Amino acid sequence: MTSAKPQQTRKRSLVFFLVPHFTLLPFAGAIETLRIANRMLGYAAYEWRLASVDGQKVYSSSGIGIEVNSSLADERRHLGGENRPNMAIVCSGIYVEEFNNKSVNAWLREAHNRNVAIGSLCTGAHVLAQAGLLNGKRCAIHWENLPGFSETFPQAEVYADLYEVDGNIYTCAGGTASLDMMLNLIGQDFGEGLVNRVCEQHLTDRVRSANDRQRLPLRARLGVQNSKVLQIIELMEANLAEPLSLLEIADDAGLSRRQIERLFRQEMGRSPARYYLEIRLDRARHLLVQSSMPVVEVAVACGFVSASHFSKCYRELYNRSPQQERAERKLTMSSNRTGVVV
Repeated sequence: MTSAKPQQTRKRSLVFFLVPHFTLLPFAGAIETLRIANRMLGYAAYEWRLASVDGQKVYSSSGIGIEVNSSLADERRHLGGENRPNMAIVCSGIYVEEFNNKSVNAWLREAHNRNVAIGSLCTGAHVLAQAGLLNGKRCAIHWENLPGFSETFPQAEVYADLYEVDGNIYTCAGGTASLDMMLNLIGQDFGEGLVNRVCEQHLTDRVRSANDRQRLPLRARLGVQNSKVLQIIELMEANLAEPLSLLEIADDAGLSRRQIERLFRQEMGRSPARYYLEIRLDRARHLLVQSSMPVVEVAVACGFVSASHFSKCYRELYNRSPQQERAERKLTMSSNRTGVVV
């Protein structure tokens, strides 16, 4: 994080654009971090307003409605006047794949062209990519949405990092990572001293770096201690579209096929082939619910030679077909159109 000489007259104005079903935690975390910075400074160095497409209340994924200050039409007018913000941040969450508003895309592009910093929280990178702002840019998105995002926007350089800053584009994976991204911003503006004071107020013992991992390490996530098994699982996760043979895995791990079979049955309770299949099907499930890719393309992206074989394996694991999975997703979305989650 870079250090900056404090300037008592420095101010930054932000617009938080709320997409229906946005995630409340990263949104609140970002604003609270800025509020605490203002309190520590003794003046409103950071000012913000909330916006939505129509200027009406927006419901979060938890069903809590948030009143906004302006509409998209207001924000487009502000770009040409004295109320132009320094930064516009898109806040979204579940169902972001269904949000595609050409006027929002145009506003984001115009803001970017006018040197307004553009940011996103949680799955907001999806909206930025739709606007064409992430072509050739490093970006971050929540790990659960990363498979669908990378397939839909191959021109974006997406990483499973907490946040990414590429030029004037700020993207954050969501959750508590919004605190880290805002602390990075505060550090740029006012230096490490203020960052440390804000952390103390947050009861945060350290500032995480941008490339800290989003998920728990495999050892903690799976409860596995054997380093060879962890090495093999990492290799499997890195080769889902073109699965490796057990012989190739054995050569890489420096073990025999029989040793790998025995280790996986001891540590994972199933064969390595079965475990490999399950993680490929897990990726397929994310693609089915987060993208509009045809089922056959999902099958290919997850290393299956045919859609029929993919469907058979999927049904055996999840007790429903890929088509039923997608239909259930659409039904859930339709029932939540009011914004209230039940």
